[in-house]
Amino acid sequence: MPVTLATATPGGGFPLYGGVVAEVINAIDPSLRVECRNSKGSTENVPLLEAGEVDLGLVTGEVAIGPLSRKSGLSILTAMYSTAGMFVVRGDSPARTIADLKGKPVVFGAAGSGLVVLARTVLDGLGLDIERDFQAIYLERAGDGPDMVLDGRAAALWGGGVGWPGFAKVAEAGGRFIAPNAAEIAQIRARHAFLKPLTMPAGAYPNQSTPIHSVGSWSFVLARPGLPDDIGYRLTKALHQGEAQLAAKLDQAKETTAANTAAAAPDPALIHPGGATYLREIGIL
Repeated sequence: MPVTLATATPGGGFPLYGGVVAEVINAIDPSLRVECRNSKGSTENVPLLEAGEVDLGLVTGEVAIGPLSRKSGLSILTAMYSTAGMFVVRGDSPARTIADLKGKPVVFGAAGSGLVVLARTVLDGLGLDIERDFQAIYLERAGDGPDMVLDGRAAALWGGGVGWPGFAKVAEAGGRFIAPNAAEIAQIRARHAFLKPLTMPAGAYPNQSTPIHSVGSWSFVLARPGLPDDIGYRLTKALHQGEAQLAAKLDQAKETTAANTAAAAPDPALIHPGGATYLREIGIL
C-alpha cells in the first residue's frame, strides 16, 4: 500500500514541497511509495488525517497547534519550514504599510489554506479583521493569486516563507513586500504569543535586497493516528538521510532537518514514536 501525503491546491507551496519530499523519500526507500494527494490545504488535511483517510498531511503551525494540543492522536513526522507571513504588492503600488491596504481587495489565498489562518491571526493581533477591514478574496486555486495582483484586480497577495510560488511570480515582475513593523510585531505577539519572530533573508526573492522581519510559525508534516511505528521510523530515516537532496531541490526544504524537527516540536512527545526512535538513534533527541 502506498503512503498517501495530503498537500493543498495546485499552484501553492504545499504541492511543490510535497512533490519534492515524495521524490526524495521514494528514491531512498522505494518500498514506501509515497504518493501526493491535492486537498484544500491545512484545514482539510487535519480532518483527513483524523479520519485516517490519508497517512500524512502538510499543516501550518496555526492549524496544527489545536489538534496537537488536544491530543487528537496526530503526531509530527518532521518540521517542514518556517513561514514568515507578509504581503506582496506590485512595484508601482502606493501601499507601503499594512494600514495602506485597508479597504482594498486583497488575495488571502485558498479558502482552506493555513496561510489564511495565519493572516487572520496576524491581522487580529493588529485589531484588524479580514472581512471587515479588507475586500477579502479567497481562491479555488492558490496559483491564481499572483495574476490578480499583476493585472490590478487585487492590491496585494498574502503569503509566506521562502520559495513560495506566489511571491516568486510577483517579485519577478518587480513586486515589493509589506510586513509588520517592529511595533506591530510586538503588538501581534502580545496577543498571540505562539507566533514567533521570523526573518525572510535577503535575496529570498528577486529584487529583495534586504531581510524582511515578520511573524509566523513552523509548518509540519503530520501523521495520522495509528501510523505504524516502523513506517514512521523508515519515513523519518529516509527524510533525514535525504536532507542534502531536499535542500538541492527546493530552497524552503533546506529547513527540513532532524535538528529543526526536534527544536520546532512544541513537545518532544508529539513527535511520531517511530520518528522519535530514529532521532534518538542519531543523537538529536
